[in-house]
Amino acid sequence: MLNFIAPLLTLGNTLIERVFPDKADQEKAKLALLTLEQQGELKRLEAQMNMIVAEAQSSDKWTSRARPAFLYVIYIMILAAIPMGIIYAFNPTIAGNIEIGVTNWLKAIPEGLWALFGAGYLGYVGSRSYDKKNLLKADRS
Repeated sequence: MLNFIAPLLTLGNTLIERVFPDKADQEKAKLALLTLEQQGELKRLEAQMNMIVAEAQSSDKWTSRARPAFLYVIYIMILAAIPMGIIYAFNPTIAGNIEIGVTNWLKAIPEGLWALFGAGYLGYVGSRSYDKKNLLKADRS
């Protein structure tokens, strides 16, 4: 998304410099252009958050549990480091071979899936924070 917006901002700035000869007017116009861009980005983020919240509140078990299940898989991978340390203490060769295998397996995962994980994780955390914030507001009322 940002790759699409950056050239438009550059074009907008160039047009502003040609249309407004006065530096003060140029700065006002550039500020207005940036404000419009930020408002559009904010609306896009709000739409994404609304979709995430709707998915989390879905009555469909597969939809509402997909993100937490994916996160549990990642947590298991992180926790697997503990027994790997123990294996390494007794037999570094076996631990090294396991490390090579896991590294190759993780490298086989396309970059798009890593980006999806990051977006999903951030969305899940954002949604949970939003829910907790609303619960705190409800408790205070």
